[in-house]
Amino acid sequence: MGIDIEKIRSLFPVLHQEVHGKPLVYFDNAATTQKPQTVLDALTNYYQKDNSNIHRGAHALADRATRYFEGTREVVQHFINARETAEVIFTKGTTEGINLVASTFGRKFIEKGDEIIISTLEHHSNIVPWQMLCEEKGAILKVIPINDAGEIIFGEFEKLLSAKTQLVSIVHASNALGTINPVKQVIDAAHGVGAKVLLDGAQSSSHLPIDVQELDCDFFAFSAHKLYGPTGLGVLYGKREVFESIPPYQGGGEMIKEVTFEKTTYNDIPFKFEAGTPNIGDVIAFKAAIDFINEIGKEAIKAHEDELLAYANEQLTRINGFIPVGTAKQKVSVVSFNIKGMHPYDVGMMLDANGIAVRTGHHCTQPLMKRFGLEGTVRASFSVYNTKSEIDKLAESVSRIARIKNK
Repeated sequence: MGIDIEKIRSLFPVLHQEVHGKPLVYFDNAATTQKPQTVLDALTNYYQKDNSNIHRGAHALADRATRYFEGTREVVQHFINARETAEVIFTKGTTEGINLVASTFGRKFIEKGDEIIISTLEHHSNIVPWQMLCEEKGAILKVIPINDAGEIIFGEFEKLLSAKTQLVSIVHASNALGTINPVKQVIDAAHGVGAKVLLDGAQSSSHLPIDVQELDCDFFAFSAHKLYGPTGLGVLYGKREVFESIPPYQGGGEMIKEVTFEKTTYNDIPFKFEAGTPNIGDVIAFKAAIDFINEIGKEAIKAHEDELLAYANEQLTRINGFIPVGTAKQKVSVVSFNIKGMHPYDVGMMLDANGIAVRTGHHCTQPLMKRFGLEGTVRASFSVYNTKSEIDKLAESVSRIARIKNK
């Protein structure tokens, strides 16, 4: 069953504007998605009517804010099919979730000579924390190679696994290329040698159904702002037994049971990892974003985005001078490309002049760009509110730009 695209687009105020005198075509969804009016209203409503700190207040506003805040945690639990709400921790985003694991699990369990495995596809936020940890601990960082299509070479991953492997941290879907990794196979193989697995779900969470119990990952990190929600907010899922085995990330209010000058006892999960006043308004508004997704349905969203991806590939690959980057068989709705003889930044600026918003550069994946011998790419990424007619505008603009350079 198809979706009502005009109804969906009517829910997003930002889409109905002109840029440089042209109707906005927003194809930068892998960086951040736009927000429906319900999310904006929920955020405004909190500050207008319910603004209060949570969990400890004895008045009506504190009670309402606490119920709405914890209500979002419950919605997130069901969204990713965690076993319980205690396995859902609110963070500032995917980056903080990964750093939290590096700083807690890593510092407790990683020792000199241990090995951590990542892939060539990783965002810098899933590279740098592990480099810092390995430097501190004397551990070894290993990298899964990829083929020319932008897919991990699974056989090479299996060769990297050993009794020394303590953690595999891998992106579920590449932000730069759109590649969907075979994460279930990765998790099963890693667990076979006793390693834990963290999935970077920043991109997959908005495009793919997520079931952390079926995947059996130990950690899953994602960001609200890529799911039609507010910026500065994310979620880290972790299995209860793993969360309970690691120390807090930060010290302060909320994460304690009792404090004396001699000793502090820590709170139960999830509160052990949520020190200080949280991002209350944005957490409450995030529920409206998930409600929006659930109302349409993940399967319907994926079907629409897959159709857009196929159509974009069909239209763009006809263009003389168009160079696709990343041609994996399994992808989310991302097209990464260059135009022969042109710098991606110049292409991006020319597209912007036509009202088309894309991302250019290395996409925080410099090692991946180096693997392909590139400075960067142009990235067009599609979401539920995008249309084939918008892709037609992209193809027409890319074709004109390519003709200028390659005539």
